[in-house]
Amino acid sequence: MIAKLGSTGRVLVVDDHPRARESMSDVLRHVGHHVECSASAIEALSRLSCESFDVIITDLKMPGMNGLEFIRQMESHPHGAQIVMVTAHATVATAVQAMRHGAFDFIEKPFNVDQIESLVRRAIDHGRMLDTGQRLSHTIGGVMIGSSPAMQALRSRIAQVAPTNETVLITGESGTGKELVARSVHTISRRRDQPLVSLNCPALSAQLMESELFGHERGAFTGADAARTGRFELADGGTILLDEITEIDLPLQAKLLRVLQEKSFERVGSSETRAVDVRVLATTNRDLHSEVTAGTFRQDLYFRLNVVPLSVPPLRERLTDVPELAQHFLLRAAERLNKEVCTLSPGTYDLLTSYRWPGNIRELENLIVRASVLNDGTPVGADELRPWLIDSGTAGSEADSAAPASMPVGISLEEMERKLIEATLERLGGHRAKTAEALGIGIRTLSGKLRAYGYAPRAKVLQRAL
Repeated sequence: MIAKLGSTGRVLVVDDHPRARESMSDVLRHVGHHVECSASAIEALSRLSCESFDVIITDLKMPGMNGLEFIRQMESHPHGAQIVMVTAHATVATAVQAMRHGAFDFIEKPFNVDQIESLVRRAIDHGRMLDTGQRLSHTIGGVMIGSSPAMQALRSRIAQVAPTNETVLITGESGTGKELVARSVHTISRRRDQPLVSLNCPALSAQLMESELFGHERGAFTGADAARTGRFELADGGTILLDEITEIDLPLQAKLLRVLQEKSFERVGSSETRAVDVRVLATTNRDLHSEVTAGTFRQDLYFRLNVVPLSVPPLRERLTDVPELAQHFLLRAAERLNKEVCTLSPGTYDLLTSYRWPGNIRELENLIVRASVLNDGTPVGADELRPWLIDSGTAGSEADSAAPASMPVGISLEEMERKLIEATLERLGGHRAKTAEALGIGIRTLSGKLRAYGYAPRAKVLQRAL
């Protein structure tokens, strides 16, 4: 059973069958919800003009205005509720269409008490999470999904930290969303109208790193045919994000320390000191204290960076957020792929909320995107996803026996990413621009990954074989 979040709220049940309407109302009232009922969509619309609800549960088949038309009508009338469609198996496609018009989810008849209770809780928590995001003002340039205590505490900390000009050190495992947290800090800071400039530190050599950070003059080194403005200058007045800062070499760490202390630097090949007003945000997936002890990171730089620490929790410590995250990724994948929203069975949510997610949110997103790419229109069952999970801790022997030969248990995140990219490319007929858009990455990033994989379209492989 999906973990219970404990949220209660106002629920409107819309159903033309009195017995079904009252039965569902009794179940939801029993767990603490305030429930009202309407016998038709017309009656419900009239009620919504003067009342507000957290969740609206509507049957699909009703005389007069059916559930789908009811949802379409609500699109043009702000109501603030999360909508749940009740449907029979034969009308699942229509229910999925309802999700494209704003419905949160659907539940298929016959369902049990636990299923409807869990779905209503998730809908309420999802709505309140969206409200929190709006209160943090279009805050979170991307969307920080999750209403768990850990995420509520993180949002609260961001709201405290962001308005200051202090340096922030964001720590957390790979795939937890550290860059999103950094962008959130900038978005609600006083510098939000100024640039946010980021640098992915692991991607550059020591020489290129210095030039990227501070710029260089023409002739400063071989290949420096023209002067270059560095990231600190580009971020003047705004914020610079140093992603995975532990990858900066020790000699360059000393120069970075000076910028933090004195707010000044010199370009490579120049003796002219340039002043700069930049707020520094840094991320790392390593234990910086251990790095200092090992002598691979300067202690004085560590103290300068660790003015205000923000720790991003791993997904295994906020499993109640998994259903919300999965819904978010399902909708985003459908939009990118231009296809119907892929749906997950209740058993699949049970699997996802009991898994430990060693790859964190990135692993979950890859899993959902892959399921969406390969989905044939039917709800995805737990047995379909279990073989794709990396950690055998929750998949167990069942996963070993269920895994097809084409997808061995225990594959790496990199291998999962590769299979996802290749499957998407094949589905889109080898069109790289469409594939990059569907996966939410740049076309240059996609091309680089394909070169690294030595990828060749099936048709070309076949032609060479012939």
